[in-house]
Amino acid sequence: MKNHLLLAISTGLLVSACATNPITGKQTLNFVSNSELFPTSFQQYNTFLTENKVITGTADAKRVENVGMKIKAAAEKYLAYLGQSQYLKDYRWEYKLVENKEVNAWCMPGGKIVVYSGILPITQDEAGLATVMGHEVSHALANHGAQRMSAAQLQQIGSAALDAATSNKSDATRQIFAQAYGVGSEVGVMLPFSRSNETEADKIGLTLMAIAGYNPDDAISFWTRMSAKSGAAGTPEFMSTHPSDATRIANLKSLIPEAKATALKVGVIR
Repeated sequence: MKNHLLLAISTGLLVSACATNPITGKQTLNFVSNSELFPTSFQQYNTFLTENKVITGTADAKRVENVGMKIKAAAEKYLAYLGQSQYLKDYRWEYKLVENKEVNAWCMPGGKIVVYSGILPITQDEAGLATVMGHEVSHALANHGAQRMSAAQLQQIGSAALDAATSNKSDATRQIFAQAYGVGSEVGVMLPFSRSNETEADKIGLTLMAIAGYNPDDAISFWTRMSAKSGAAGTPEFMSTHPSDATRIANLKSLIPEAKATALKVGVIR
């Protein structure tokens, strides 16, 4: 009875949680609305800024701000082209350069962007920054954070259902099932799900940087530099939340013509 109930609950959640994302046109899993997610996101962003050193007044800080504003304008123009201008009404855009040696950047739900100073030697110029910031903003526009939260909730429900279904088995058998589910759900569902998010953010990011007036071909140069920085052997792609550098670069090359064509339709920002 218990596992039937869990199945009914999970099925009901799946049916009610599917929503169409305006920038991708896809139906995605989403239990969390922006009205619920954004206030927490903004609060966490502000807390992060108070606990870390924000760089201001430098040429690099101004470059981050300038590129951020261009990507914001590109996002607004792209959503207007798609007839979805209202989608960004609750976004509160902000772009900060933070002193940190990590090669990283991120965008929280609602348009709150941080670029770490450690990535600047690899971005090198505005086009490199636009590649990174366009990609991170695309995660926010495609609601990838909310999707991952929703997928994690389903994974927890699936684990509970498995536990109920094997309740009459021996402890040793239940442990084997539990371990198999843990590996299977991660490798088979959660990790590919995250890799698909990365590829989707790459595609949208190329379009945004093209609309913002940057050459998407420069994204290849950035990721080539990033690949050289990350070195050779690393986590196997099938066990990673990100596509391999070679896969990513190949995908980007195939996506660039479409990004340029879309930018021409939308109207390139100068």
